[in-house]
Amino acid sequence: MARVDFDPERTDPLAFYRLLNRVVIPRPIAWVSSRSAEGVDNLAPHSFFTVACTAPPIVQFTSVGRKDSLRNVEATGEFVVNFTPEPLFEAVNATSVNAPPHVSEFDHVGIAREPSLRVAPPRVRDAPVAIECVLHETLSFGDSTVVFGRVVHVAIAQTAMRDGRPAAELLRPLARLGGRQWTTLGELLEIDRPRWPTA
Repeated sequence: MARVDFDPERTDPLAFYRLLNRVVIPRPIAWVSSRSAEGVDNLAPHSFFTVACTAPPIVQFTSVGRKDSLRNVEATGEFVVNFTPEPLFEAVNATSVNAPPHVSEFDHVGIAREPSLRVAPPRVRDAPVAIECVLHETLSFGDSTVVFGRVVHVAIAQTAMRDGRPAAELLRPLARLGGRQWTTLGELLEIDRPRWPTA
């Protein structure tokens, strides 16, 4: 097949960042709530997010630049990853506003809080999943910092559970694509993993 080649050494960094955002898709969103040392609750979406380790359970999100989420986590050592469901699409997007550090996105956007069980930053009340974390470590690369959080508690809405497990079609996750594009779950595909035959 014919291809178009892109060399990061010969491409403007911002243009290459946008290119990666358009090909590493879909990306789950960490809707990170944190609290500043001064007590201001911050809420911001981060679309570079995944599980980093299972034992111990560690999740990670990346702050491109030094955003309030990163500064707050460094200062207090705690944060919550709130799930971003389709019904909260506009609210999630609204919290990406570049508000000054003394302004809480919870209050600015009108998002209800609820107390977390194990950490000080609040959860998003209407998020079906909240992953409470304490800072494990950070790792910086160029203009970005990866935040690793050890999971100390997970709270899942009963309405998102089926047979004792969270169900994707009940969670209705949002994901990020490139530019201004987002996506929803779409068609579900299910298949068994192959197993190597044993004698």
